Amino acid sequence: MEKFTWEPYGDYLNNSRVRQFMNKYHIQTWQELIARSTQEIEWFWPAAMDFLGVEWMKTPDAVYDDTEGFPWTKWFIGGKTNITLNCLDRHIRFWWHAEKKIAVAFEHDDGAVERISYTELCRLVVRIARAMRRSGVGKGDRIAMCMSISIEAVAIMLAAFKIGAVCMQPASRISPDEMVESLLPGSPKLLFMHDGYQRGGKTIKLDNIYHAIRSRVPSLQDIIVVENYLKSFEFENSRGYTPWEFFLKETSKGRFPKTEACAAEDPALILYSSGTTGKSKIIVHTHGGILAQVPKEVGFAFDCQENDIFFWFTNIGWMMAPWEIIGALFFGATIVLYEGTHLYPNPHRMFELIEKHKISIFGFTPSAMTDLAASGEDFSRYDLSSLRILGSTGKVLHPKTWEWYSQTFGRSRLPIMNISGGTEIIGCLVSPLPIMPQNPGTVGGPGLGMDVDIVDEESNPVRGSPGQLVCRKPAPSMTRGFLRDNGLYLKTYFPRGQNFWVHGDMAEIGEDGLWYMRGRADDLIVKGGIKFDPSKIESALLKFPGPPHIREATVIGVPNERGDQKIVCFAVVAEHDALDQTATGALKQWVKRAYEPFAQPDEIHAISGLPTNLAAKIPLEILRLAYTGENIPDLSKIANPQYLEEIRAIGERMRQKN
Repeated sequence: MEKFTWEPYGDYLNNSRVRQFMNKYHIQTWQELIARSTQEIEWFWPAAMDFLGVEWMKTPDAVYDDTEGFPWTKWFIGGKTNITLNCLDRHIRFWWHAEKKIAVAFEHDDGAVERISYTELCRLVVRIARAMRRSGVGKGDRIAMCMSISIEAVAIMLAAFKIGAVCMQPASRISPDEMVESLLPGSPKLLFMHDGYQRGGKTIKLDNIYHAIRSRVPSLQDIIVVENYLKSFEFENSRGYTPWEFFLKETSKGRFPKTEACAAEDPALILYSSGTTGKSKIIVHTHGGILAQVPKEVGFAFDCQENDIFFWFTNIGWMMAPWEIIGALFFGATIVLYEGTHLYPNPHRMFELIEKHKISIFGFTPSAMTDLAASGEDFSRYDLSSLRILGSTGKVLHPKTWEWYSQTFGRSRLPIMNISGGTEIIGCLVSPLPIMPQNPGTVGGPGLGMDVDIVDEESNPVRGSPGQLVCRKPAPSMTRGFLRDNGLYLKTYFPRGQNFWVHGDMAEIGEDGLWYMRGRADDLIVKGGIKFDPSKIESALLKFPGPPHIREATVIGVPNERGDQKIVCFAVVAEHDALDQTATGALKQWVKRAYEPFAQPDEIHAISGLPTNLAAKIPLEILRLAYTGENIPDLSKIANPQYLEEIRAIGERMRQKN
């Protein structure tokens, strides 16, 4: 019999919501539950949504319609609902409870805390919705946010959903050029933004983004600015934007804005994800898709209840923010938001947060875990008794880090919901459940309702070794193409034809019967808990005005001593230019300005040329092997292996130096 590090007991095993669901449908084991949910999706999704309490304004006539093919599947045909109806309106019906129940507690970087009840949040959402309507925003129109995580961001998103508008949520950390490129395809009517945000004791100004957007996004009818940190925000013309309080000011009360009855397929949320193509993928999610996937995960995997205090270490531009907000509010729980880092003012911040807010469901990232583990601090004095479920996502959670997380945060008594999925499904392909046993690093198994498999290059099932993670059947929350680029959508997720979704993750089924992630098939770099797109770092290097003038560049993520990655760049410079220490420093600072403040490369090296394979693509994994001094099994497909030898020599020199 297989020995497990953690096994379900007590309420996890007997009284969790997923156990109650199993009891209702006479399902005995977690294996049987996963099998039935993935094999009988026509049964599972309506049954799960009904059990969880999703409210419909009009009940669907059919579960899904895939007559146009898997990639274009439509869900909950004829059904009408609204995310705000399910996350806010229905909780206000019991006004005497909603007056006292905290919906959101927001802790600033400096430790100050704001709280808002469900009733107060409802009033704020109504004010924003009314102001949006007054500004000409109606059903199907788009609004955008360039904001840090905050109560205002939560309310703006819910207000947009309420009136049937679509909320675009790019990250506020991106450069002005990238922000413009993110907004243009969506043609938003309104943009909401903060004047700046705080992180690690520093205030990051957003006035450069404001100026770029104002001059280059013609669809915008107004920019609304929340002036929190920089009362002297460097705006050239005070008439060029509307202050937040003025936007909310009631010029005429008008009628109370109703919550729109949106078709299940009506778009609600636009998120952003970047892959190896270098072109932003603009993800479109619907009311019905979100209300199927997110409550299912937060309700079954995380067992979120009304009395829970829910926290995830995230920012508003990452899908985990709307996932957390929608999921926890759906169940009437309290959300804790935090705008700072896990290391400021010291590595004890997360433990202080848990103790102060009595957090019961806590989500973190593996990179941040390794930072805290490397600090050598003693965290044992904190009262973590409020915790009952831990979460993790963002990159592979290695067994050593899993064990540290379990012992340090969970005191070896809590399950870890180590989930893996993506922005494109606003949820998980694989996920544990609180009724499942666990071993270090596991992601459990297929997410409920997600018919996933692990296959080889010929699309045959793989057992006993890593393979690519694919989904054989459609799911409600899969993106409805990419905004204005459905060709890229098909190329990205259906490269082997339209029979199944290829997600780009590598996974493996262990001898214990549990699933484990083995890394990404793409090449995003994770540093300090933040994901960076190497193609955008490359683009920034190529745009450097020089000297030196960069002709070509490539970027890889290399494991470091903290357990995440360092950013290593290789550049081909123009003839007669030099990449000396001064030039390297200037390039690093340029990347910070042109792409992202926290994306400064750790190393930049000059090489004669970039290695390519016979398809003229740069094989980044082989570059990593060369740099780290590992064996490269086959060089026959490399067009110019001499450049790999240069990279190998650079790596050896750096190892000797360190």
